[in-house]
Amino acid sequence: MNWDDLRVFLAVARQGTLSGAARALGLTQPTVGRRLTAMEETSGARLLQKTPGRYVLTPVGEAILGNAERAEAEMLAAERTISGKDVRLEGEVRLTTVDTLAARIVTPALARLQARHPDILVELVPDTRSLSLSKREADIALRMARFESHEIIARKVGQMALALYASKGWDEPEGAEDVGIITVLDDQAHLPEAKWLREAYPKAKLAFRTNSREVQVWAAKSGVGVGALARYRADSEPDLVRIRPEMPDLVRDIWLGVHGDMQQMPRVRAVIDELLRTLREHAKHLNPNSG
Repeated sequence: MNWDDLRVFLAVARQGTLSGAARALGLTQPTVGRRLTAMEETSGARLLQKTPGRYVLTPVGEAILGNAERAEAEMLAAERTISGKDVRLEGEVRLTTVDTLAARIVTPALARLQARHPDILVELVPDTRSLSLSKREADIALRMARFESHEIIARKVGQMALALYASKGWDEPEGAEDVGIITVLDDQAHLPEAKWLREAYPKAKLAFRTNSREVQVWAAKSGVGVGALARYRADSEPDLVRIRPEMPDLVRDIWLGVHGDMQQMPRVRAVIDELLRTLREHAKHLNPNSG
């Protein structure tokens, strides 16, 4: 069983479907299906059983899952070590961040980087999911929460203030139950801004749900209801008005993380340095309460 076989096996086991595994691996669904079939024919054992809803591990598949995951960890470590020795200021760097920062903060920074280092290509992935730096799903991550893995070199690189906004001319109803709030989907209901908004309007009805912060801005502008929005984004919108200004801002920390094996790679270092420079320049913009 070679490394490509293991990758296919692990992807199908984790995603449960050929289509999900194909997306995770960057392959086509027929290719994943052929590789899975060929792998099982070569090994002489059925590792995954197709059920009406998804693929599930067979007893043999369960038995080798731990071995496959350990092999994956070793291969990824080897890839990081090799990549970390690359001293060229050229090549691809994959950066993931939240959409709150991606367009107006990160993108201009990357444009300046490319002007200085045109041979560095940055793939920017705005994603609500936390892509894995250990599994090389991304090289650098800019997040609104601490990194938990001990393999990740992380530092707090800024803060972002949020406040409550609604469309211009909005009048708060007398009955709290008549207020509509713009919030996130259930998978992000644990985030501080979602809890803060609900605490501000405990009896409000749900008016709109989306994990895209840019869509939340437009929902508030369109008169859908009240949203907890980043001040640097919302304060400049003429169609929005800040409500309950007596409430202190909700301030969230911004964290930058990179895998320890990758942090000294020159092209990765160049991207990090540009991000840090940009975040310092925008510190007062991102958090007007900063010193």
